[in-house]
Amino acid sequence: MTTYPTAPEAPASEGPAGEDIARLYREHLASGRAVLGEVLGGMVETRSEGAWVYTGDGRGYLDFGGYGVFILGHRHPAVTAAVHRQIDAHPLATRVFLEPVAARAAAALTAHTPPGLDRVHFVNSGAEATEAGLKLARVHGHTALVSTTGGYHGKTLGALSVTANPTYQEPFRPLLPDTAVVPYGDTEAMAAALARFGRRACVIVEPVQGEGGVRIPPPGYLADVGRLCRTHGAFLIVDEIQTGLGRLGSWWGMDSERLRPDVLLVGKGLSGGVVPVAAAVATDEAYKPFSSDPYLHTSTFAASPIACAAALAAVEALDREDVVGRARALGLRLLHGVRAACTPYTGGLVREVRGRGLLIGLEFGAERAVGELILELAGRGVLVNHSLNAGRVLRLTPPAVVTDDELRLFLAALTEALHAVAVRLG
Repeated sequence: MTTYPTAPEAPASEGPAGEDIARLYREHLASGRAVLGEVLGGMVETRSEGAWVYTGDGRGYLDFGGYGVFILGHRHPAVTAAVHRQIDAHPLATRVFLEPVAARAAAALTAHTPPGLDRVHFVNSGAEATEAGLKLARVHGHTALVSTTGGYHGKTLGALSVTANPTYQEPFRPLLPDTAVVPYGDTEAMAAALARFGRRACVIVEPVQGEGGVRIPPPGYLADVGRLCRTHGAFLIVDEIQTGLGRLGSWWGMDSERLRPDVLLVGKGLSGGVVPVAAAVATDEAYKPFSSDPYLHTSTFAASPIACAAALAAVEALDREDVVGRARALGLRLLHGVRAACTPYTGGLVREVRGRGLLIGLEFGAERAVGELILELAGRGVLVNHSLNAGRVLRLTPPAVVTDDELRLFLAALTEALHAVAVRLG
């Protein structure tokens, strides 16, 4: 059985034990979340560093999950230091004067976006970035929405209208009108939808679907979508909230197809794993309504100094430490190792292993297998995620800071866990 390091002794002021935290969840947060926590052993996470998360009892868990947030790992020293400095100086702004950290963070981010994407609208979450993108489309007259099967863009009301999962949509209908969902990767279906809506169309698409189960489109698909949007005068939003900033082994998932959308959505890794922040990055023309009237779409905490300090430090660290190159190399090794571990079960327990960079999906024949494997890995000190729009896909989104020893630990734990699940499920 694989062994894992333990955290330093927790401070006495750490707070209530796990059972008390579960009770507080039931009474004041969400009873379902409390049940899920108890299924996973009632652990209370209290500390993190690098690729590791530690619980109150001192156990360490190798984090290969985190929903794509921790490309730099937990508490990256440069990001944490920048945030500390900003807290000591000026964490939140009055929004009356100009604020320098947001300006510098915007300049740093656009230094790495495709040419022409120069206008940044900082927000607090990926869903808010989606809302900003949809509002920019609507103010230009693009009121018909085209999204893709399995696409995930958030759960606020506008974002939910393009998140193609009835489980999340049905309780909140009616959503935004004039929507169409087409199969992901199907250029002909996209062409038909755009022919129907014409210039009114706003297309939103991911370079690789994360919550959709790590779905990778055919080569040229994104370029075709961009061409179709230009032909019909449609508005194009590319959602790189999960795939951008090195996750796929390139700055942006769309880089290989030289695509320039009207709006690029950025999030998760932009936080540096320290302070939540996201952004909608637009062309001058697309952003003009927000640029000319800075009060047209606002949020009290958007572009806060503390969040933008994290974003600035995160982009600088990604660049300085060649995180993109590290993610590409590590991703190839991880994908090879995962496929080797899954080989004895391919065609039975495991249907397919696919991925790009540090976004890897294991598709199983039965949804139950995903839950069982998550529990087995947690029991061996490894955290992974399921996929919200693909119940049979277990998803790996490890940080690019994973060491050789940590990679070996993960593959050993995965090998053991797969065997245990295969025996249990027959």
